[in-house]
Amino acid sequence: MHHKIQFGSKSIAFDLEYRDRKTLGIKVHPDMRVQVLAPIDAVEKDIYLKVKTKAPWIIKQVELFRSYLPKTPVRKYVSGETHLYLGRQYKLKIVNDSINTIKAYRGMLWVQANNPTSLIVENMLQQWYKERADIIFNEVLEDVLPLFKRYNIGNPKLFIRSMAKRWGSCTPTGKIILNTELIKAPKGSIEYVVIHELCHLVHYNHTKQFFDLQNKLMPDWKKWKDRLEYSLA
Repeated sequence: MHHKIQFGSKSIAFDLEYRDRKTLGIKVHPDMRVQVLAPIDAVEKDIYLKVKTKAPWIIKQVELFRSYLPKTPVRKYVSGETHLYLGRQYKLKIVNDSINTIKAYRGMLWVQANNPTSLIVENMLQQWYKERADIIFNEVLEDVLPLFKRYNIGNPKLFIRSMAKRWGSCTPTGKIILNTELIKAPKGSIEYVVIHELCHLVHYNHTKQFFDLQNKLMPDWKKWKDRLEYSLA
């Protein structure tokens, strides 16, 4: 059932489910959906009061997940246009050539292709980003994994794909999923997202224990989170 409360100038919509449980629980999912699980005999008035009491925390969690939303500007894939790679702006240089290849060199992204239309350049560039992401993300995972040795999270498997709403996610079984678009962010920001997801293998929700662990393993994570949001805004 869909419900809504007002907290100051903000409106909080939530799904309410009654279950066989003793206490009321509130979950904020990565898609920013708010779920309230209430005991079967709970009074709706009391539920609303509890949600309003937790409103600051709910809003904070929603904003945290919203910060993961990729914001990609519209591109035309023509010479002179700038594209990001590892936090740096590269100017696109398109060359008509019999060999199809892309190289990042001295602030330029050199795209060589036979009859390079904007669609061909776009497809080549997206494939190049995926290939670079596979290399860089795995290097970062290998570099930071020793930090988690004492937490017995095993050997997480890394998967890379396009995601509309998040920079990264994980599953309890140790599957780490990273957004291909993350390859455009600074390497420190990539490390932040990887560490963030690995911390979830220790503490699955955004609890105090989760943030304590993240602060311990990456004290400057807020700086790289800000860089991520700024560079890909």
